[in-house]
Amino acid sequence: MHPTENEPLPQAGYAEIRIVSATPEGARAVAEVIRRCFAGAEQRSYPAPGGGTRLHLTVDTETAAGPARTWLATSRQPTGPGPHTEEP
Repeated sequence: MHPTENEPLPQAGYAEIRIVSATPEGARAVAEVIRRCFAGAEQRSYPAPGGGTRLHLTVDTETAAGPARTWLATSRQPTGPGPHTEEP
């Protein structure tokens, strides 16, 4: 299944992720990493053409899943007035 122009967008603050793998274990391993970064992972699994697995996740992009999300939060552009006055 390929996305179409008629496919609805997820609601604001959420993202749809599609994982295609030759095995269910491979898809679940990738999904587990994503769940460590983002909260609210709704999961749906389907057979993929050719015998693989397709896994769809809906994640909340505005809510941290826990401490493992730290790298993602720190990689975003900072907001605010800029560097502290004591920084060069």
